[in-house]
Amino acid sequence: MIGKEGYDVITASNGLTGLRMATEDKPDLLILDVMLPGLDGFEICSRLRAEPQTAKLPIIMLSAKGQDADKTTGLQVGANEYLAKPVDRAVLLEKVTALLAKQP
Repeated sequence: MIGKEGYDVITASNGLTGLRMATEDKPDLLILDVMLPGLDGFEICSRLRAEPQTAKLPIIMLSAKGQDADKTTGLQVGANEYLAKPVDRAVLLEKVTALLAKQP
């Protein structure tokens, strides 16, 4: 969805791979699903926030879990934004642009 806007996108097929890639590849921003094989998105986000090298990484959680409790949990573990699927493309791009603009 955002690759068409000129962003370089890399993907991970499971939570452990995603966590490793977020640490090793040093992305500018992470779009993280909640429901992943291995580690779920809440755990990944929490672990990334606990590490100095990824503590300030902008994270958008994007999930089919759209209940208020899920959103609250996502924000409590450190997500900058929590969007429920299906997400409006324009809204996602707006959030991505805003978070990247805040980067030093």
